[in-house]
Amino acid sequence: MITMSQKLANQHALLTGAGGGIGAAVARAFATEGARCSVVDIGSAPSAEVQQLMADFPSAIQYISCDVTDTGAIKQMVAKATSTFGAIHTLFNNAAIFDMAPLLESNEAMYDKIFAVNVKGAFFVMQAVLQHMVDAGTKGAVINMASQAGRRGEALVSHYCASKAAIVSYTQSAALAMAPHHIRVNGISPGVIDTPMWANVDALFAKYEHLPLGEKKKQVGLAVPLGYMGSPKDICGAAVFLASPDASYITAQTLNVDGGNVMS
Repeated sequence: MITMSQKLANQHALLTGAGGGIGAAVARAFATEGARCSVVDIGSAPSAEVQQLMADFPSAIQYISCDVTDTGAIKQMVAKATSTFGAIHTLFNNAAIFDMAPLLESNEAMYDKIFAVNVKGAFFVMQAVLQHMVDAGTKGAVINMASQAGRRGEALVSHYCASKAAIVSYTQSAALAMAPHHIRVNGISPGVIDTPMWANVDALFAKYEHLPLGEKKKQVGLAVPLGYMGSPKDICGAAVFLASPDASYITAQTLNVDGGNVMS
């Protein structure tokens, strides 16, 4: 495939939660910019979207199955990624799940599941990759995926909001810890992005807000200052930028990519 800038040439990027949606779109953008990509998701086999990526970039994409809530599996994931494509230069730390319920009805099982993936998983993936970067002497970049939900509370979405607020905080702490190693740690905070997950999100809002299916999705798109929901491709430019030398003096930041929903 012909590329224009090759901003990520000779780099190895590891992307979690990349079986579809934002993760797969960013993997395509990274590969287009010249990176070799270890694409990670929980499925035992690559999704149709990842299979297409592997067909389009046959020498630059490998698929790794990993449950990020399992710290042993995380170590195996890093070992497999590096055994094929060498030292990791960029982590796109994206694996996450969503659920919601009224605060007084939210149970321990929901809390444990969301925090196991969105917080524990994200932290220990980041820790493992950062340890690898330090050991390899790589001046790499980590991009943690937060959310506009981490910038404010929402009555029905307390656990998810808190989990994404934790990502913003971990990004800042890790950036300070890694600064002496010249490893940059930043985040991206998407707004409402039209991914397959939104079918579940919309159905849950329909249940708890007594709305017709599709109505919440319509409402949130119209409420964005730019007037529409974003797409996974809208995250790609920010991800490529933060992974590239163009962002060499940027660390400890979480960039809002949300059509103007959050001002900071």
